[in-house]
Parts: sequence; C-alpha cells; structure tokens
Amino acid sequence: MSFASETKKEICRTEISRPCCIRAQAYALWLFTRGFSLQNTTVVTEHGSVARLMAESAAEVAGVMVEMSVSMHRKESGVYTLTIPGDDQRCRLLDAFGHTGREVNLRLNRANLENDCCMCAFVRGAFLSCGTVTNPQKDYHLEFSINHRKLAQDLVTLLEEVEGLHLQPSITQRKGSFVVYIKDSEQIADLLTYMGAPTAAMTLMQAKMVKEVRNYVNRTTNFETANIDKTASASARQVVAIRHLQETVGLDNLPEDLREMAYLRLENPEMSLRELGEALSISRSGANHRIQRLMEMAKTE
Repeated sequence: MSFASETKKEICRTEISRPCCIRAQAYALWLFTRGFSLQNTTVVTEHGSVARLMAESAAEVAGVMVEMSVSMHRKESGVYTLTIPGDDQRCRLLDAFGHTGREVNLRLNRANLENDCCMCAFVRGAFLSCGTVTNPQKDYHLEFSINHRKLAQDLVTLLEEVEGLHLQPSITQRKGSFVVYIKDSEQIADLLTYMGAPTAAMTLMQAKMVKEVRNYVNRTTNFETANIDKTASASARQVVAIRHLQETVGLDNLPEDLREMAYLRLENPEMSLRELGEALSISRSGANHRIQRLMEMAKTE
C-alpha cells in the first residue's frame, strides 16, 4: 500500500463526535469531487475507507442514498465507484450545503464551518477527497487537486488561516486541474498531524532525519577526501622539490632545521603539516615555514 493510501486510511480512523464537524467533513468530502453537481456524475476512488465515509456522510447529513460498487483492479486493489441516482437526490445533497448546482463559479460556503473546530474536519475531508502526499523517501510534497480555480483559491485562504500551522500553500495548474500544494517538510508534517495522521507525520520526519544524516556523512566524506587529495598533491610537489635539492646542492649541505625537515618529508610523504610539526616538536605554521623555504630554495637551484 502506498504512503498516501496508508495516510488516508489513518485519517479515516479519526473519530468525530460533534455534529458540526461531521457536517463540515461531509461537505468537504463531496465539494471537491465531480459528484457535487446536478449532473449524473460518478465519483471513483481506490480508497475503500474514503468511499464508505463519503456514502455514510451523505446519508447522515443530507439523507441521500449513495450507490456504491467495487471492481477489482489488476493489482488486486479495489476501485470504488459512487453514484447519486436521481435529480432529486443530487439536489438534496447540494441544498444541504447551501448550493444550487447552477453556480457559475463554485466557491466555498463558509456557513458549513459553523465553529472553529469545523476547520480541521473540513481540511481532513478535503484531503480525503482530492488530496495526496508523496512518499517522503522520494520527495516532500502534499497536494489537493481541484477542478475549480475559485475553489482552489478559497482552500489556499483557509489553509493559511489554520491557527498555529503557518502554512504557505501555492497553486499551479496541471492538466485542467488547479493544484494546491505544499513542499516544506515541516509544514506537511504539521498538516498531517492536524488532519489526524500523526503516524504518517512521524514517518515523514524520520525519513527527513535519515536523509539529513546521510547528506551530512556524504558532505563530511567528500570534504575529508578533498583534504586528503589536497594534502597528497601538496606532499608530492614537496617531495619533488626536495629530491631536486638532494640532486643539486645535497641535503647534508642544508641548514640543520631545513635538513631535518627535508629528510622527514622524504621518509613520510603521507604526513600532514601538523604531523610533521609534531614530529619535530614545532608548530604547524613552523613546519609550513620550513617547507616553504625548501620549495623556494628548489626554485633557485
């Protein structure tokens, strides 16, 4: 089962007791589908728990009987089809939420959000109806796909108003639909928790932590590798310079401090400047100074 399916299944287990919230969730469940219309339109979903919740909410809130059928997919997952038969039944559903089905632009009717608590139930219903969330192992992305521009804008405004979440949703258009989306991982985790999916939120944050640790290890490894390469390259140049001095002036003819540094470098090309300094009981800068003197001397010989 996909991460999005598991998330919706978890949300569907959320129990709602207040009639106002049951109504708000039912409103969102139907508002964001093609079935919220005067036309005889079917609603198709692969989520059995969502399909059952939609049918039950229509009966409880509007007294509308929904016909539901299921067919098996090749992957052995059910495809659920919901239909509201009869013009009178469709009119009753629309009327129950203050709509006529003849609106030029479908908009959110805030009268269905009677109390502050209803906002959470509405957002939950909207996600179950038209939302999805990407597996956090791949990406951080949560979206709502909506058929009406004004309705999508209304949802953006409502999400921005959710107290304490500080959501910053955006809108884009894709294949005739208007997509309200959030890509910030912390905002997605907060929204999942808000909608009643704390397990999904925890999975997302754990995936994020694993990615951050992996990225840190990669950065550290790359940094250390680069330093090793840099050290090895510098050491190679130093060895070449010292061998040149050995062949021209002879190392035994060098001042004592340079002579001991030259022999030490030839015998230990893998040593860093700090390690060279420690071996000679001098500082790193002192070791670097001696090496630079040897390099300058080699240029003149």
